[in-house]
Amino acid sequence: MTPTPPRALAPDLARGAMLLAIAFAHAPLFVLAVDHGPALANGLSLAFHDLFVNNTARPMFASLFGYALVQTLDRRTARGADPAGVRALLRRRGLWLLAFGLAHLLLVPVDILAAYGVASLLIVGLLRVSDRTLLRLLALTLVPGTLLSAVPMLLALEQGVTTFDVGTLAVPAGADPLPQYLQRLPAAPIGVLVGAVLVVPGVIAGVWAARRGLLADPERHRTLLARAVTVTLTLSSLGALPSALAQTGLWSPGSTAAEWGAALLQPLTGYLGGFGLAGLVALVSLRAARTRGPVTTAVTALGQRSMTFYLFQSVVFVVVFSPAALGLQDHAGLTAALGVAALTWMVSLVAADLMRRRGYRGPAERLLRRLVGPPSPGSAPRSGAPAAEHAR
Repeated sequence: MTPTPPRALAPDLARGAMLLAIAFAHAPLFVLAVDHGPALANGLSLAFHDLFVNNTARPMFASLFGYALVQTLDRRTARGADPAGVRALLRRRGLWLLAFGLAHLLLVPVDILAAYGVASLLIVGLLRVSDRTLLRLLALTLVPGTLLSAVPMLLALEQGVTTFDVGTLAVPAGADPLPQYLQRLPAAPIGVLVGAVLVVPGVIAGVWAARRGLLADPERHRTLLARAVTVTLTLSSLGALPSALAQTGLWSPGSTAAEWGAALLQPLTGYLGGFGLAGLVALVSLRAARTRGPVTTAVTALGQRSMTFYLFQSVVFVVVFSPAALGLQDHAGLTAALGVAALTWMVSLVAADLMRRRGYRGPAERLLRRLVGPPSPGSAPRSGAPAAEHAR
């Protein structure tokens, strides 16, 4: 049996950092009006969010998810498991992620787990295709992903508001939240399918990156990563600039074509930004691996428990912003919401490190692992099993 290689630092470090981006993306959706508070601070926060978070956090998470699919396949086949049995296990995991996500939607009307469950079911079969086929599918799926991502941005530009005003989850003060909640439930399956379309390009890109070990061995790919990070983050920032200027009131699209251009350019280049952020963390991990300081250790522990603390974020945001709890949705603006997101991430960091010290896995990860179960009977160890099964 081939020895299992040690766990790479970069993917876990990236997942831990990614949870901060996810918190930044979701927390503002829980406030009633993002313009509460100092106008200058909110304007700067809006520009920051549009340039580095909106439509960037999601593809970063998606690429790490796709990377993990290949990691799981490689790790188990290296131990001698049959690849077909491992793929069956990944499909079961996808079904349970879908179930987790639908249950999560009963608490919070925003979710990414169910979309990744559907994406798993779609992508697992692609783990055997050639790189050329994989890249063609990536290009094809970018089209519907970009179009769907552009809809909220286009509506915001047409109405002269922000994307947060279009997608807010907050219930106005004094209103009964139950009718709005019940109204959203029938649309949940459609939302899950739309979410899957949005994340599939990132998942495919993660599969491609994992085949090359870009995050597992960043030292070997340092030059490629540095160039890719520079190009993707530059293009992402430039692509988001028109929408950022429009939403902060510094530029007004003079035509429908300009509105469409800004609305499409931001999410299209946002995919690149998500990939670039993951690569940036991989470069950071080179130095972090040498020092292994307490912050690196804590962020890595958080990344190893990302599902648990993603769900934790939802609980915190409901408690902090909901009128039934602390009710800050009526008082917090964008800057305050980002502050709550950052504080939630820091609390998660401390909690994850305490769990690491005590040897506890994340409860959500532990439950998912128990529900998915061991590999299928057909995945019994084989002598001389290859370390990976990638068609080139």
